[in-house]
This record gives sequence, C-alpha cells and structure tokens, in this order.
Amino acid sequence: MTDAQETAADTSLRTTGGAPPDDVAPAPIPLLEPREGIPPVVATDDALAEVIAAFATGTGPVAVDAERASGYRYGQRAYLVQLRREGAGSALIDPVGCPDLSGLGEALTGTEWILHAATQDLPCLRDIGMVPTSLFDTELAGRLAGFPRVGLGAIVENVLGYALEKGHSAVDWSTRPLPDPWLRYAALDVELLVDLRDALEEELDRQGKLEWAREEFDAIASAPPAPPRKDPWRRTSGMHKVRRRRQIAVVRELWTARDQVAQRRDISPGKVLGDAAIVEAALAIPVNVQALTALPGFGHRMGRRQLEQWQAAVDRAKELPDSELPQPGQQPAGPPPPRSWADKDPAAAARLSAARTAVSELAERLHMPQENLITPDTVRRVCWEPPRNLTPDAVESALAGHGARHWQIEQVGPLLLRALGAGASA
Repeated sequence: MTDAQETAADTSLRTTGGAPPDDVAPAPIPLLEPREGIPPVVATDDALAEVIAAFATGTGPVAVDAERASGYRYGQRAYLVQLRREGAGSALIDPVGCPDLSGLGEALTGTEWILHAATQDLPCLRDIGMVPTSLFDTELAGRLAGFPRVGLGAIVENVLGYALEKGHSAVDWSTRPLPDPWLRYAALDVELLVDLRDALEEELDRQGKLEWAREEFDAIASAPPAPPRKDPWRRTSGMHKVRRRRQIAVVRELWTARDQVAQRRDISPGKVLGDAAIVEAALAIPVNVQALTALPGFGHRMGRRQLEQWQAAVDRAKELPDSELPQPGQQPAGPPPPRSWADKDPAAAARLSAARTAVSELAERLHMPQENLITPDTVRRVCWEPPRNLTPDAVESALAGHGARHWQIEQVGPLLLRALGAGASA
C-alpha cells in the first residue's frame, strides 16, 4: 500500500467513524507544513500591489482568513489577513501597514471565497474593504454534513488526514513584529482550505445537501452588516444579580466609563475593569473611594486616579432622578421565555412542545444540529403567533417572514403545520 493509499484509508476510517483492527496500529497523522514556506508579511503599498496583481490572475476560489486581537485590543479589527489561491500561492497581509484592502477586494470580485466560520471574519474584513460576492463556509458545511467537531483543526484532520499546528489562536495578533511561529500558524490556516472545500462539497452532494449549503452561503454573503447592539451594557456578565433600578444605573455608568477608557487606550474593556467588579460596585453602591477600594476588583493595584473615575461614575448614577433610571431587564421583541408559556398560553406551550420534538427528530435523521435545520427563535415565534389559517402556504409564508431559507421551509414546514394543528386541538 502506498503512502497516499494509507492516508486515504486512514481518512476514510475517521470520516466514517470506523476503527482499525486491534492488531493494526493507527497510522500517525502527518503534521501539515507550508508548501512554499512562510511568505513575507505584506506591509507596504508596493508589496500589496504585487499581491493584488498575483491574486487577480490566479485561478479558482480563494482561501481567506483573518486574525484579530480579541481580549487584547478594543474592537474586532483585523491584524493579519491570510490568502491562498491557485497560481498566486499564499499571502500574509498586515492591515496596520495596509489599512485599505479594497483594491484586493475588487480584484477578487466574482471569485468564490472560502472561509472557516465566515460570520466571525466578515465584519473585520468588511472594515478594510474586503467583501465577498460568493463564499463557501467550511465550518458551516461541516455542520450540515453532520461532523461532530467542526473546528478547523478537527475537520482538517477528520476529512483530509492532516494535523494543523495548535497553540497560537488566542495570542495578541496586534504584536509587532509578529513572531515566525505565529506567521507559520497563520499561513497554515489557509493552506488546505481549498482542498477541504472540495472534499466537503463532495460529501454534501453525496448526502443531497449541497443545494441547502449553497442557500446558506448565499444568505451569509448577502446579509447586511449587523446593526449596533441596543444597550450593550445590559450584556455585562453577572447582570442577573442586579435588580434595583439604581443599581442598574451604576452598571450602565461604569460600563460606559470603562468603554470610553478602553476605546481611548485601544485595549480590551475587560483589561480596564472586569465585569465582576462592575457588578460588585452596582450591588454595593459605595459612598466614596475608600468604600469602593474595599470591593473585589478595585484593590490596591489601582491608582487613586482610576479609583476616582470609577467612583465618579457611581456618583453619577446615584444622582440621577428616578425618572431617568433604566428599567429592569428590557424584554426583547418577540415571544416571552418558553418557561412561562404554560401559564400565559397553554395552547402555545403545546404547540412549542410538539414542534421542538418534531424538529429534534428530523435534525437527528438528517445528521445536523437543530439550530442549523431551523433557528430556535423562528420556531418560538411561529408557535407563539401562528398563522390564522393553518395551511401549508400560510406556514411557509410565516417561516419565510422570519428569515428561513427555502430548503429549511421545505424540510420544516410540514412538521410545523402538524405541530400547530396539534396545539390547536390540545
């Protein structure tokens, strides 16, 4: 058996869930190496122009990835962009030195982009001028194909039989210069994306899910940028402990002050002041800096000036008139939490129970996560406010109104129609 055949056999075992015989040791998984070595980092306009020319004349789809400095810097900007295309090789681009990549984006217009977990990278790529017209998401493809683990390393190993180097995914990518081991890791992230795409496309086609995947990819590529979050301070971890309106105002004032400092210093808000400290101050509402210093998260390591700015935020909340205090946890638009349905609307609770069971069973038969078959929010909304006339067309229209794709409507529509009917007769 040749090396290639051994690799293919080993890959087949991993993708089908089989195992080698007891008397045969599993073949070691080869560690992936860059085919052309680590490309130089592109950080000047002249070097970028060469990359644009090379990738414009390349052929086939282009593999794209981006590295951010989450947990280190403010926001989610890209600090490294990696690309690979047949005929162009690999490129590593520094968006700090080359902040406008719209020329590269234009050169790739009409080319399919291959990304892993596309929704994570598209916002930061859009900010530097790179917007795909069509894409293939290898993570989402893996979910639809039923792979239990869809991280890039896991799925490359499972499908292609190679091990990706690990250990640098959570580093501070704003570091300059970037160390060679980090650059090697980054280059490998796009090394096999085209091969992975082709293998997953073949598997999706075999399962009869390829058109479903294409609908999902088109929806991602055509989705507008997400609007800014309303009251983002309400997402402070531990917020559920804060119940009184004056305390909620303290959270808001401290969160806002922290965000301003973090943005000014270009540092992750959590490194300025932890969420736990904000919640502690909200619960205690300290009367002065001395009382604030005694709280967890405001210890001796903080300078007097920092403590005074946090106490000033607390004091602003204390001085607000009652009419300006924020309301407790604003209920998001849509139906109430499902745990309250049995009391509020028993028929709706019956509809939801029947719908959840049906969707779960179908997802299991199709070997995919329920949330990829249809979002739980869509199911809740249709069950809470079902169409007045329970007809196939009405249910399909309701699903489409909540953003369900054609393939999802085709698969889930008949199940929901039956579930809604069961609730009506309950």
